[in-house]
Amino acid sequence: MNSDDASGGADGEDRPPMTAARYEDGSLTCPPHPVGPDGSEPVGEVDLSTHEADVVTWTTSHATPPGVREPNTLAIVEFDVDGTPVRALGQCTTDEVTVGDTVEPVYVPELRDPDAGIRERESQRWDGYRFRPVE
Repeated sequence: MNSDDASGGADGEDRPPMTAARYEDGSLTCPPHPVGPDGSEPVGEVDLSTHEADVVTWTTSHATPPGVREPNTLAIVEFDVDGTPVRALGQCTTDEVTVGDTVEPVYVPELRDPDAGIRERESQRWDGYRFRPVE
């Protein structure tokens, strides 16, 4: 897979991209999948962290797994990347979100406490993105 339009971070930040895969038919998936909706392999990547999205739906969990903040508001958001929609699921920075809100991804070094779970710290990534309302 080539990274024709993915970047390592805006404003010189040292953070991973929020990657979506692009397929031959132009569709996008987030997270990337080895086979796209048209059955093809990815042909490129897009960094969604440089885009805004709209909240499609949201929910708040009050019974979270160990190490995850409580309450934890999650949203399904839809990005428009040059006319192509792609949806993503993620935590929100606030419990004050509504369907239709415009949000932006913000990088978080620890989405949950790596010492609270049963997995070894080195066994997985603990960082990621939350969605923050755009004012």
